[in-house]
Amino acid sequence: MDSVGIQSAFPQAVRRCLGFALALSFGLWPLQSATLERLTLDDLIGKSTSIVRGTVTGSYAAFRGPVIYTHYSVQVSEQLKGSSQTTVDVVVPGGTANNLRQIFAGAPQFQAGDRFVFFLWTGSSGLTQIMGLTQGLFQISAGASDDPQVTRPASSELMLDPGNGRPVKDQTLVMSLSALRSLIANGLNTGATQ
Repeated sequence: MDSVGIQSAFPQAVRRCLGFALALSFGLWPLQSATLERLTLDDLIGKSTSIVRGTVTGSYAAFRGPVIYTHYSVQVSEQLKGSSQTTVDVVVPGGTANNLRQIFAGAPQFQAGDRFVFFLWTGSSGLTQIMGLTQGLFQISAGASDDPQVTRPASSELMLDPGNGRPVKDQTLVMSLSALRSLIANGLNTGATQ
């Protein structure tokens, strides 16, 4: 190959690599995932600042620094832990604000009317978030049962055992609302709170 062939091939290879790097950095090929610490039900009970049964009534998204959070208004029908409140503003990372959209892997999304038992944590920033993303959500089954079933599906995100840092498989939890209430009450009575 002559020197002209080498010169023209080099910039083309550099342009191809640069294009690939730019595509990755701008998200043309999203490589998203979340890594979560596995939380047991005792962990959720102990580390939550409040636990409420409630219904999502509305939402809006707004920036807080460089991050967009979606704020969900939750009408509280039962306070299982923490100070009594009638509504709570629950924030989830991600959403659309000012024509910009951010997506965070593993972050739940809600619709008005969704009913859950929420395991919540309010930090020093004043934001109230769900413990462990979807780990702190138990969906309440539809229907008029006095003791509905609650379900927390297994997370599809990478989950690590906090003791040894090794990957573990999450498990779906299904029980009656009364059984979950009892587990929460027992956890609070045995000092699972921190």
